[in-house]
Amino acid sequence: MTLPNDPFMLFSVVNMKLRDTYTSLDELCQKEDIERDELCRRLAEAGFEYSAEHRKFW
Repeated sequence: MTLPNDPFMLFSVVNMKLRDTYTSLDELCQKEDIERDELCRRLAEAGFEYSAEHRKFW
């Protein structure tokens, strides 16, 4: 999966995949071959953090 460069598009795509396709951030990263730390860093720079309880970034 090619991740969008725009942080708000990235936020939207990741949350959509977490809602519709994957049961966890770890599963998404593993199946899509995404570096979890890099993804979290990029979203954190835009002010988003991951909630495992809610299974989404906000």
